[in-house]
Amino acid sequence: MATGRLRFYSQTQNGQVNIAYVIPNDVPEIMTAGNDSFKRPMKTLYLLHGLSGNESDWEYNGIAEDIAFNYNMAVIMITAGNNFYLDRKATGCQYGTFAGKEVVEYTRKLFGLSDKREDTLIGGLSMGGFGALHTALAFPETFGGVVALSSALVIHEIAGLKPDDPSEGLLANYEYYTEVFGDLDTLEESDANPEVLYTRLKEAGTRIPPIYMAIGTEDFLYEHNQILRRFLEKNEANFKYEEGPGIHDWKFWNVYITKGVEWVLENM
Repeated sequence: MATGRLRFYSQTQNGQVNIAYVIPNDVPEIMTAGNDSFKRPMKTLYLLHGLSGNESDWEYNGIAEDIAFNYNMAVIMITAGNNFYLDRKATGCQYGTFAGKEVVEYTRKLFGLSDKREDTLIGGLSMGGFGALHTALAFPETFGGVVALSSALVIHEIAGLKPDDPSEGLLANYEYYTEVFGDLDTLEESDANPEVLYTRLKEAGTRIPPIYMAIGTEDFLYEHNQILRRFLEKNEANFKYEEGPGIHDWKFWNVYITKGVEWVLENM
């Protein structure tokens, strides 16, 4: 199992960035016997961290190596700060383009990964769950499926937020949300809203990646996820929603990332 981390200059982030990787390109045959995943070409999963996280989260707290070994899947983990994986006009940094295009093209070339959509997945937790959904819908030609866990789907909660509104109960304050998402008065109709991207793809007849969602029943983001769940049900989307006992923690994510990967592989 090849593992490591590297730094490269990102055009979209205007600076050096770190990524971590786990690539099962050297697993002995004796360890892959009976595993049908190693009878097909290797696939790739891009994993996104949550708020305050970085590229090491899925490796040290999560089960990146297990995913790579069990599913013959290169796992690429990136860092994009607390930016919800959106392109930011205020800073000139394009975190969405980084996650959906630049890092994909860079790692495909560097590691010789498949450039086929059906071999490329994206997933994440919390802010990274939002990012995985948004990125997959912004780059549907790149990703064959998405796994979104405990997603920070805060769009409807912060839409219309005013400077003097109390921030109690929110993940952050008005200034932060305005800098990341732009005009909050028009947020629900903007490209930052995954529902807008989904609707645009559907109306254009574009193939939409299958979506797996999961959330713990005691998670503080539970109701936020129900809004998108109902939206996808109304639109008869190709998606699977699961919930179970759990809060916003790695115990839940390490169980459901496996469930999500398996479902997406079966429905791509």
